[in-house]
Amino acid sequence: MRGEPSVSAGFKAAVVQFDPKIGELSNNLAHMLAMLEEAAATGASLIVFPECALSGYVFDSAEAAMPFTEMVPGPASDAFAEACARLNVYAVVGLLERDGDVIYNAAFVVGPQGLLKNYRKCHLPILGVDRFTAKGDEIPVIDLPFARVGVLICYDLRFPEAPRSLALRGIDLLIIPTNWPEGAQSSPDFLTSARAWENRVYLAACDRIGTERGTTFIGRSQILDVDASVLAEADATSEIILYADILPERARQKRLVVRPGFEFDLFGGRRPELYGAITQESATDGS
Repeated sequence: MRGEPSVSAGFKAAVVQFDPKIGELSNNLAHMLAMLEEAAATGASLIVFPECALSGYVFDSAEAAMPFTEMVPGPASDAFAEACARLNVYAVVGLLERDGDVIYNAAFVVGPQGLLKNYRKCHLPILGVDRFTAKGDEIPVIDLPFARVGVLICYDLRFPEAPRSLALRGIDLLIIPTNWPEGAQSSPDFLTSARAWENRVYLAACDRIGTERGTTFIGRSQILDVDASVLAEADATSEIILYADILPERARQKRLVVRPGFEFDLFGGRRPELYGAITQESATDGS
């Protein structure tokens, strides 16, 4: 049986919003490691980077993307592991992962002890490099010394079953590395708040900025409280590191009393016996 992470003091989370340059792995990695240093110096224990932060996102084919992929573990995860060990921090880093001839849109979690987990994006839009990547098949919970976290990537957020699955398994913080393009304003406007509120978890969404091969990204990275209030939010164009204090114990209080006679049990009130259709294929799937 796994132990509960320590939650007595809480911790500081950081979200790094910046403009990765497509195909510039070495330059992106160096810039990210410098921002990791900056966030660690400010007291952050967990530092999140955007989706495909190492490689860029708007590739026209698998063949075009393949030279900018990396294995996990590999050079980038090794470099972050060394930095995290030196700084005593944890990081979540988006990249294109190569596994044989297959590419995954992935995000690895690394800390002072090395690589902890590599998450592969499970839900894929018909957009950018995701047109040529394979689907992941696991939504893991990751135990850190100070919290229990889950990682989803960008489009995963549109499927409420995925965050709910993580929340039911006890996460305190939902981490979303993302590349929100123009047209995806509903994600920071509504979806992040809904996912935090309906599951009563903290949420850290880390977006990128800039324009890449004609696609402009909207920034607006966020850190949300368990009641969906905004703890920190970026604008659409600035390179910035957001910070917020996370108190995991708040995310573990699923039964709330607003006042006597006005209370709710967020998970205890569920009726799983009524939800069977959620696990079945829709009649419109694949159409």
